[in-house]
Amino acid sequence: MSRGPKGPKTGDGKDAARPSREVVLRFVADNPERATKRDIAKAFKLKGQDRIWLKQLLREFEAEGLLAKQGKRLSRPGALPPVAVLDIFGRDADGGLLARPSESREEDGEPVVIAVGQARGGKAITAGVGDRVLARLFVRDRPDGPAYTARVMKVFDKRRDAILGVIARREDGTFVAQPVERRQPEVEIDAEFLDGAEIGDLVELETRRPTRYGPARGKVLAVVGSLTSEKAVSMIALHAHDIPHIFPAEVLAEAEAAKPAGMDGREDWREVALVTIDPADAKDHDDAVCGHADDDPANPGGVVATVAIADVAAYVRTGSALDREAQKRGNSVYFPDRVVPMLPERISNDLCSLREGEDRPALAVRMVFAADGRKLKHSFHRVMMRSAARLAYPQAQAAIDGTPDDKTAPMLDPVLKPLWDTYAVLARGRTARKPLELDLPERKILLDDNGKVDRVVVPERLEAHRLVEEFMIQANVAAAETLEAKRQALVYRTHDAPSLAKQESLREFLKTLGLSLARGAQLRPAQFNSILERVRGEDHEQLVNQVVLRSQSQAEYAPDNIGHFGLNLKRYAHFTSPIRRYADLIVHRALIAALGLGQDGLTPGEEARLDDVAALISAAERRAMAAERDTVDRLIAGHLATRRGDSFEARVSGVTKAGLFVQLPAFGADGFIPVSSLGGDYYIYDETAHSLVGDRSSKGFRLGDRVDVKLVEVAPLAGTLRFEMLSEPRPLPPATRSFHKAKNRAQTRPSRRASSARGRRK
Repeated sequence: MSRGPKGPKTGDGKDAARPSREVVLRFVADNPERATKRDIAKAFKLKGQDRIWLKQLLREFEAEGLLAKQGKRLSRPGALPPVAVLDIFGRDADGGLLARPSESREEDGEPVVIAVGQARGGKAITAGVGDRVLARLFVRDRPDGPAYTARVMKVFDKRRDAILGVIARREDGTFVAQPVERRQPEVEIDAEFLDGAEIGDLVELETRRPTRYGPARGKVLAVVGSLTSEKAVSMIALHAHDIPHIFPAEVLAEAEAAKPAGMDGREDWREVALVTIDPADAKDHDDAVCGHADDDPANPGGVVATVAIADVAAYVRTGSALDREAQKRGNSVYFPDRVVPMLPERISNDLCSLREGEDRPALAVRMVFAADGRKLKHSFHRVMMRSAARLAYPQAQAAIDGTPDDKTAPMLDPVLKPLWDTYAVLARGRTARKPLELDLPERKILLDDNGKVDRVVVPERLEAHRLVEEFMIQANVAAAETLEAKRQALVYRTHDAPSLAKQESLREFLKTLGLSLARGAQLRPAQFNSILERVRGEDHEQLVNQVVLRSQSQAEYAPDNIGHFGLNLKRYAHFTSPIRRYADLIVHRALIAALGLGQDGLTPGEEARLDDVAALISAAERRAMAAERDTVDRLIAGHLATRRGDSFEARVSGVTKAGLFVQLPAFGADGFIPVSSLGGDYYIYDETAHSLVGDRSSKGFRLGDRVDVKLVEVAPLAGTLRFEMLSEPRPLPPATRSFHKAKNRAQTRPSRRASSARGRRK
């Protein structure tokens, strides 16, 4: 193994003192919060040529897989972040608490010992088994036991050691609870422990085993609701993911007591032709836009774009009951059958909804663009506005396309056409910027009056959608730029570039299709776009889009800026939706403080906690995404429950040693095909080519293949589907064969009973 680049020379020609490879690696492991290149150089007093040597050494570590880079921060591969959300699951032999990262599965990761710490100001934080906590992690020196210790920073809502299940009765009359989580067994319940629960009720259960080998038995702790009611499926997700959905009385009382904001300290923008453009069924309207040509002779062909956002900070004050609840929720959660809002309706649907023709407080940004789409300048204003019109996306688009209705006809020339002309200029800037342009259509579930799936549609992507999206992106950029210029702390929306490991995996996959991806750590979205353009219209277009998507990092919130790779922006912060995202509310408060726009800006105490808040709301976002995905899976599984034995057109959406994941394009549903049901060949898993290849036939299946499948098993409560493959395996090129057959082989043995691995979303 290489020993790294040579160090710099001193004046007498000898190597200057520098840390060894092992010392640098140990420093990164021991200092997860200050492990950037700059931090390492400062710690070891490296200057001048020494820093060049360090840069080369760190690149070598990355290439060898010894370090991974996330933004500017380095870490050991697989290392946990310095701040994480943990679930406390038990105690060690000495009574110390044990926890796992809340996002990991039970079988994943090393348990983390939780040491009860002290809150700021000396107030004790008490945590126990079953709690979910926000904690600061520290690498453990000792080789035995857990790899980390942690100091509890915050305890979320207390959680009982309970599982969720639905009450059912067997043919012999005994009661059981059918768990809603995958891989959990049924729980038997004696009649005296039903606690009033009836058949079909969703309940919380406490489980126990009467003997070592006996079946799990349980006791009903609480009846959540009936699965025969509307919104039952999302109710499962809310409880399974611990999502707060009932506002405490003090929060509702505070919201009801709020009074409409007045004109004090605000500019009067009520005559500005701002309009809201939203989905037709939207209940709240927190952003409004307008655009027109710039009348400055020095900016020929230039435009002025204005975005006004509901002034949530005027009603949700730091430290209030509303603020504490909003921070706990982190964001609104959107299910097909309901919305769980971050703020009560009095705030989100009334005082902070930019209703047509009504005065509303707003925080607005006025942006001036040159004819080529470059932003020249911008300014923020705290205003009182009055929406000129509430429009739906199809309605606004129809007017521009030549079929205005009674509402849009009078405003076509004075408002809508100038708005579209402004967007045309912004679109030039977007084209020059070259953000990542993945083509992955989103599906929407439409429900009937009973809360059941009616149909699944792919909403048309209109220019009106792109207009609002680009206006919002530019407003978000302006917010980040202003706060940076004022040296004001904030929470960025960050998106890191793909890791070197993911880049290499993608590069190897593209080789199997005769495509190439440039090497180097400075890949830009344009290079991915070039690949996507080359496969446009080809059979493997969707396959390549999916693999490129999987190579990307996950966006998150952070007080340290690393830019936004997907949007190809150096700085980006969420500003445009404080009704439904706590991150945006922080940015609003930061702008108010930095620009002297009022007394309700970001406080020093909030600034000190931004690391913790960023970790919390990032976790809340991932929690919401998981709950939304699980709800869709359950709704679709319930919709297909009566279609066992039917055949469907599908596409291979995932490949593992255990089998194939497939998606039904008509429904957006995911299911699983066990490798044991694919036939009598031995199938080899080729991770690079995302394929299963028959050892004898050289035929198989790969990610993105169109196939015909038969539905053989449905578990609506778990949201899982199992299929059998109807299509024959197809010839695959030699490049898709793995060099490590023995290591990755998954043997298929024909059997009367196919294994029943459960489907899951990738």
